[in-house]
Amino acid sequence: MLLKKIKFILILVLLYQTPLFSKSNSLEKIDSKNLSKYFSGIVAFGNKKNSEALKFFDSSKVLINKHDPFLKRYVSSLVLENKVSQAINIVRQNKDENNTQFFDAYLLIFLDSLKKNDLELAFQYILDAFNYSEQDRFNLAILESLKQYVYLFKEKEFLDNKQNFGKLSIISETFQRCYLKDSKTENYFLNLINDPESDFTRYIYFYLSFLIENNELAKAKKITDDLEYINSTLLLSQGKSWIENKNFDNFAKVFSCKNHNDLIAEFLFLISNLYSSQDNFEMSNFYLNLSNFLNPKFKFNLSLVAENHYLNQDYDKAKKVLKKFTEEEDFYYWYRLKKEAQIIEKQRNIQESLNYITSNFKKIDNPNKKILFDIANFYKKSKNYEEAINYYTKIINDLDDSAEIKSDILYRRGGSYERIKNYEASDKDLQNALKITPDDAYILNYLAYSWLERDYKIDEAIDMLKIAYRAKNDDPYIIDSLGWAYYLIDDYLQAEKLLKRAVELMPDDPIVNDHYGDILWKLDRKIQARYFWKNVLDMNDTEEEMIEKINIKIIQGLNS
Repeated sequence: MLLKKIKFILILVLLYQTPLFSKSNSLEKIDSKNLSKYFSGIVAFGNKKNSEALKFFDSSKVLINKHDPFLKRYVSSLVLENKVSQAINIVRQNKDENNTQFFDAYLLIFLDSLKKNDLELAFQYILDAFNYSEQDRFNLAILESLKQYVYLFKEKEFLDNKQNFGKLSIISETFQRCYLKDSKTENYFLNLINDPESDFTRYIYFYLSFLIENNELAKAKKITDDLEYINSTLLLSQGKSWIENKNFDNFAKVFSCKNHNDLIAEFLFLISNLYSSQDNFEMSNFYLNLSNFLNPKFKFNLSLVAENHYLNQDYDKAKKVLKKFTEEEDFYYWYRLKKEAQIIEKQRNIQESLNYITSNFKKIDNPNKKILFDIANFYKKSKNYEEAINYYTKIINDLDDSAEIKSDILYRRGGSYERIKNYEASDKDLQNALKITPDDAYILNYLAYSWLERDYKIDEAIDMLKIAYRAKNDDPYIIDSLGWAYYLIDDYLQAEKLLKRAVELMPDDPIVNDHYGDILWKLDRKIQARYFWKNVLDMNDTEEEMIEKINIKIIQGLNS
């Protein structure tokens, strides 16, 4: 009984300390059972276990009108679990209470009004939401942009005295002009696409959609003809496929500048992306789910939801989202198969993963270079280098000699040849890759290290590694290679300096630790050398051949 009382007191203290607490709500009549569930939900939410948090919040809903912060936390958890409609209903049910006076609540009922085409009410909710922005810079930017959008939808003209939020405002104005069918729309899209300071590849897709909506099919086809599947994004690959197969109507089915819901959904996606760029994945997912609520037809955004679940190791949720990609959408369906294969690898093993993806690959008639590239990479990862070489070769034979992407494929094939000890073919591929991209640090590093391992052209290898290091002086693999090169020419002090840094950057890599152990031995720091060698034995990625060599070195040291 004493422990229960202590727990209850601690919960009360924590609740009173939270900035979300409102003293207008009395906690005296809240039973300890519900309060304990609520507290458990807060802890789970703080630990990024939102599914678990929501279960606790669901079971303590009696607190909705008894403790102001409860509703905010509950609504946030619902949105993060992609239960946006439920979150909206709860806000609306409690709209007459004082506990809905927070930013997210107004944002949700704004979206609901927008979806119901009540633009007047939507506009009013945005104006009201400014009172609850908490002076957060993102919140203010969101509200100002949404105000501009809804005014445009209502009045069919731009809002005067607009605030400027840099690239965010430029993107918004591009879509607003598209909505109005403004004559400058195309120029705005082109300025975005060609912006040298930002990667706005995504907007090529919306430019294509704009062209098709305006029946400029030849211009759209010219753009996609110049795109290679192999180095295009999933979004652009699907768009290119639709145009090649004359499925022009598919663009309007998933996005249209004429549809205000689609425009706001894309804006919310942009906000999600901004939060993601700041590593605030919780808020990123929040806005991504709001975006998908407004425009569930835009399948590409669902791929990002699946990706987030995958990265969070929530594989069941990822698989549930992936089921929404059907065979009719060839590239999205292939993405689904790839991601399912990756999940199989995580949950079981790489061989089952390979069996799954290859069995589905064989069902595809005339696979394009993108799919061939993916299947080659699957084979390479599973160490089936001969098959990887086979598919890389098919791609290489179908590429122009000057194509930059050819350099990458040659690099991958060359690496596969190197793994099966066909050094002549490997060197040829890697050198041909460098003819296309002579300053590529990773190709320079791979070829040079291969030569070091064979005691071949050491001086030339060192020169290549110096070039690679100048370009990528924070890359641990390149640092390790250059350090090892100095080791081979007996410059142990320089080698130790570089290899120490490589270990600091990549402490769990077996090769780096092995190399550092070797250089420490040469510097007569033998106890430390054995320490790093022993580390190698405890690492998951250490191959059997290396384990045998390490065990000998631990006992005998280095012979010379």
